[in-house]
Amino acid sequence: MSTVNRAAGGTADYLDQRTGAGLAVKNFARKIFPDHWSFLLGEIALYSFVILLISGIFLTMFFVPSMGLMIYEGPFAPMNGVEMSEAFASTLVLSFEVTGGLLMRQIHHWAALLFMASIVTHMMRVFFTGAFRKPREINWLVGFVLMILGLAAGFSGYSLPDDVLSGNGLRITDGVVKSIPIIGSYMSYMIFGGEFPGEHIIPRLFTLHILVIPGLILALIGLHLFLVVLHKHTQYPGPGRTDRNVVGYPLFPVYVAKAGGFFFIVFGVVALMAGTMTINPVWNYGPYDPSPVGAGAQPDWYMLFLEGALRLMPGGGATEWVIGGFTLSLNVLIPAVIVPGLLFTLLALYPFVEAWATGDKREHHVLDRPRNAPVRTASGVALLTAFFVLLVAGANDLIATHFALSLNDLSRLFRVLFFVAPVIAFIVTKRICLGLQHKDRELVLHGHETGRIVRFANGEYVEVHKPLDEYERWLRVNYDAHKPLELLPAVDEHGVRRKGYRRDALRARVSRFFYEDRIEPVTPAELAAAQSHGEHDALGGAEHGDSTLIEAAANIKPEHGGNPAGEVVAGPRTPRH
Repeated sequence: MSTVNRAAGGTADYLDQRTGAGLAVKNFARKIFPDHWSFLLGEIALYSFVILLISGIFLTMFFVPSMGLMIYEGPFAPMNGVEMSEAFASTLVLSFEVTGGLLMRQIHHWAALLFMASIVTHMMRVFFTGAFRKPREINWLVGFVLMILGLAAGFSGYSLPDDVLSGNGLRITDGVVKSIPIIGSYMSYMIFGGEFPGEHIIPRLFTLHILVIPGLILALIGLHLFLVVLHKHTQYPGPGRTDRNVVGYPLFPVYVAKAGGFFFIVFGVVALMAGTMTINPVWNYGPYDPSPVGAGAQPDWYMLFLEGALRLMPGGGATEWVIGGFTLSLNVLIPAVIVPGLLFTLLALYPFVEAWATGDKREHHVLDRPRNAPVRTASGVALLTAFFVLLVAGANDLIATHFALSLNDLSRLFRVLFFVAPVIAFIVTKRICLGLQHKDRELVLHGHETGRIVRFANGEYVEVHKPLDEYERWLRVNYDAHKPLELLPAVDEHGVRRKGYRRDALRARVSRFFYEDRIEPVTPAELAAAQSHGEHDALGGAEHGDSTLIEAAANIKPEHGGNPAGEVVAGPRTPRH
């Protein structure tokens, strides 16, 4: 045994005897995780955050979080002799004088954009597959808070250079805060340490950005991963995969090797983007001055929806009311506070609304196919549609100038689309999901079309269908088609009005909205009847020399099983882990 091996073994034994970590590591290393490409979305978010921490430590060593004024004298000639804050000057030093400083700035910015994009897409995957159901409602809220903290981290970091673009963002923030009734002006004074812009906002944002928000994100990431391990990972439907097992590979060595390699892939891609694509060139904007406001200025994509909402809200005297000496600015309060608040609240509470509508108290570890939850899928698409309308509206001036369109006409169009497009998206998506479920029923009952036509002795022509294999059949019938909850009569047998009837009536209406339109999965009786007809056709065709039809008839006899109610057809069991 080499010296290195002896030292490693001795160190491991020392730690195990004093901490008992050996058993925990052994059990965790044997933890089984399912394998699917979509699970990488959460890993991208984690690795992006690690890149943010690494690059952020480097940037912190050179950035000066001060709003004290100075005259710039440096290698960037266009800015020589310009008065600017120390924060902006140190950003220029990082960009033009520190070796690798510009690369690290751009790595940090691209990683921030990727961090938010991966969080949003990860939450979309969780939402559309129903991974938020019991027992993961708390973990959904943890992920939601992580998304909000990501927005806060992005905004606070984006504002630190104290350039014109980020300064205008802070000015908008000041207006949004002041639009809050009664307490708004006091909150603005407290945040900025006086009248906007004050002298304290950059140091305060710096503290939040490098200390408070990353600490909270780290704590919630730890809680999120702990809950994933505690509840075991969700898995996609398939033969042998139930709510009582996990089919996959152990953490060590399979996923340890995969995770390590994938981290370097993500890091490499971010570094490649940072080295080849310029982002946030603050030297083009100049230091912040409250007087100029340029057109064509947009924040990062994850805050663009807020910009779009503000642009779409009509202005004028009708949107400003004076009540008790306080000015109520609805043209800012509604788009910047109320609309985002409603959208985010609906997103956070959706798991509890769906559980209330189904009355389902079971644990769920097998994911849904989005088509098998039409209202959930349609609701998610409608929410995304509203978000994308606001996203595009945030760049309405660029669209107008690039395509020679009227800015006012575009604003009117987006105002209509914000209310109409989500409704259309909901209806269309729901009909598509129901149509796909209908197709699944037809495939299970009759199989795939082959394009082969067989003629019987009596002159009848039939098309030969290829039966589904057991995996395909399992996938298309193994789901729950929830029925709307029944509403009990308003009065009991004694004619006394039942307590809680109004609440139950509301719950029944919500349940009907979710599950009134549904497609029942194929039952064993329906499948047996279809197989009997198919076998008759197959054997009839075989009398005319088509031996392949006999094989088809033999292959469509399934094994029966499934849920306790016996409503699905189960495929063969694969090994459980």
